[in-house]
Amino acid sequence: MKKIKREHKVRDFHQAKWDEPIIFELHKEGERGVRPPSVEQEVIDSVGDGVSILPVGMRRTEEPNLPEISQNRVLRHYLRLSQETLGAGLNVEIGQGTCTMKYSPVINEAFASSPKMTALHPSQDEETVQGMLEVTHNLDLYMREISGMDNFSFQPGSGTQALFAMASIVREYHDTNGEGNQRDEIITTIFSHPSQASTAAVKGYKIITLYPDENGYPDIDKLKEVVSERTAGFVVANPEDTGIFNSKIKEFTKIVHDAGGICYYDQANANGLLGITRAKEAGFDMCFFNLHKTFSTPHASGGPAAGALGVTEKLKPFLPTPLVEFDGAKYSLNYDLANSIGNVRSFHGVPQNILRAYAWIRGLGAEGLRDVAEIAVLNNNYLYNQILKIKGASAPYIKGERLEQVRYSWEQLTKETGVTTDDISRRMADFGHQYWTSHHPYVVPEPFTLEPTESYSKEDLDEYVASLTYIANEAYSNPEMVKNAPYNSTIHQVVDEDWFENPEKWSITWRMYLRKLEKQSVKV
Repeated sequence: MKKIKREHKVRDFHQAKWDEPIIFELHKEGERGVRPPSVEQEVIDSVGDGVSILPVGMRRTEEPNLPEISQNRVLRHYLRLSQETLGAGLNVEIGQGTCTMKYSPVINEAFASSPKMTALHPSQDEETVQGMLEVTHNLDLYMREISGMDNFSFQPGSGTQALFAMASIVREYHDTNGEGNQRDEIITTIFSHPSQASTAAVKGYKIITLYPDENGYPDIDKLKEVVSERTAGFVVANPEDTGIFNSKIKEFTKIVHDAGGICYYDQANANGLLGITRAKEAGFDMCFFNLHKTFSTPHASGGPAAGALGVTEKLKPFLPTPLVEFDGAKYSLNYDLANSIGNVRSFHGVPQNILRAYAWIRGLGAEGLRDVAEIAVLNNNYLYNQILKIKGASAPYIKGERLEQVRYSWEQLTKETGVTTDDISRRMADFGHQYWTSHHPYVVPEPFTLEPTESYSKEDLDEYVASLTYIANEAYSNPEMVKNAPYNSTIHQVVDEDWFENPEKWSITWRMYLRKLEKQSVKV
């Protein structure tokens, strides 16, 4: 069949936009979706009323305030919300930066939603879950091979929780060795994820931040200045969020080790590294992978995600419990670790994501994993060269040496047109694209961070570049068009930014909203 080419690659997009209330506002007293049958008398005679057995302090004093709504209105409500949402299954999603919204094979969803998975309960006897324990143990073995670490825990529910667990291990390790009070500093870098500093700070550490040299690498001379007998650990991403890979990282870990510190590695995003480099050879004592980034499981906003935490043998006694072990005949849960930091999440992690990551690795094999890294780097460098052709765009620091992502800058475009990266972000939504700036503070002026991963074709990348080029040209010819965006999307401009900074204006739950509404009414 002859392929018909579009005249241009900028997509004519208009997102469905519903003035959809939240579900509590759709409540209509007495309306029902399902009316459950009454409990049979025989059941009541056998087990009681189901409430009296509960301690008084655990019983509700009033019924939960749930919306009453019919089935068809529930369906309509959630379908409308889904039409107002973009994602990797709908659009070219290379603008998510370090969150890596790449393609997740749909077949893996069939595995994860199988009744064999959904009916699992974490309190089941080990004998009844040998299959899931085998999958977990095998994923542990794969992660060991990929990273060079000696043991993995899948308990952390996100990358940030894995970083918190690693900071906790650093604390416990030095406490056990009698140096906990002396070693009170953690060293990190400005272009590493903010969670590295924040989780260490929660553990009570003073944070020392390394800034980049003129090429964008962490400054090794500054590291030599700040490392001391007070150094508890060093935590870094490599490549950092600029996409620049520090090939001298082993020199950094040696400096910290010589001072008695622990080195731990943020490998949340390892798309450009699989089968090429490992944490062990770089000198790290610990690392973690986000299964919801590199290993193609759902992100779920740090909810049912997974931060796979690996350690060298000397740190195994400090891992969260339980670990899955195999004696050659049977899989079992080991809760007996001498210096375990304890649980960082309930039970054993998220088995559905463990299964998805296991299936993804098995589907690719060793050669396929390396292909993932090579294609991700190829895609990123093609995108890098195309972006730098756009008027007003640049990529600070060393030229050409980028791995799986790049933090670009619209600094020139902003100076010449007044259009900011936030303006362009909203305008990109008019073409069906997601676009990410960077973590705050904006060390790179007017930043935007793109990461194509291995999932996208040249045609996908060209479409994304065409949209950026179109908007950049708009910025020079009609800047108000960009500044007033969006026009075709459900997102909107935030006029009063105090909403982000003032907790008095936040309503995380419906009950909180009602309380604040009532409080305002009383004041009036």
